[in-house]
Amino acid sequence: MIDREHALPLTRQSWILELSRSSLYYETVPTSKRDVELILLIDEIHLKYPFYGIRRIRNELRDLGHEIGRSHVSTLMKKMGIRALYPKPRLSKPNPEHKIYPYLLRGLEITRANHVWATDITYIPMAKGFCYLVAIMDWASRRVLAWRLSNTLDASFCTEALEEAIRKYGTPEIFNTDQGSQFTSDAFTDILISNGISISMDGKGRWVDNVYVERLWRSVKYEDIHLKAYGSITEARHGLADYFEFYNNRRRHQGLDDRTPDEVYWITLPQMQVAA
Repeated sequence: MIDREHALPLTRQSWILELSRSSLYYETVPTSKRDVELILLIDEIHLKYPFYGIRRIRNELRDLGHEIGRSHVSTLMKKMGIRALYPKPRLSKPNPEHKIYPYLLRGLEITRANHVWATDITYIPMAKGFCYLVAIMDWASRRVLAWRLSNTLDASFCTEALEEAIRKYGTPEIFNTDQGSQFTSDAFTDILISNGISISMDGKGRWVDNVYVERLWRSVKYEDIHLKAYGSITEARHGLADYFEFYNNRRRHQGLDDRTPDEVYWITLPQMQVAA
């Protein structure tokens, strides 16, 4: 957003954009080679044992010959945006200034496309660093409707994916998320509200509602990311475009009676929406 070549002084640009002047001179510190190696190992351990917490991951790393403490593992896991997957309150730390919406899916039978959409963010390891991936998924069909990559965890790449999904596929009746600050932000919820979409957020004890997206992350990483070791976000973006095309149109799911997400999505989409 800041243009250092523009005739407008940097101080004036920062004032217009409501940015701190000090941030203009901040230079990011690259992740060390050792931390990149540890992050890749943590990601593999988390995929294999998603219920492992900080202590168990630390012990696995020590078994692999890496001397590392709990605090270092905790720091890396926070940077990756991952946590142990098991029943516990508040899996994602919400922003206390953001509104939290009630959970709407209890006892709800979800069997048709565009009834409920869901989303989540995962960490994507690359050969020389990492980035984050967000995906918008149709619950009934498991179809990935839109996705985005980003090197930061701000809300903008999440809102971009949401806007693309709505533009291409219309609107769901309900949109379910966790209480992560990206999804509770006004920028994200305002899009849902303006489109007449009911907002549902996972609460205490609702960890299981993220399982479908967690399974997607497992498939993405084992079937694409870890096989190809992308060298840059641009390279990952092109590769993931091919993978999601395969995932939606060719990859059959046992949970969908060996049909593809694309088949189930269009078959179960209400006729009114198909006609539109």
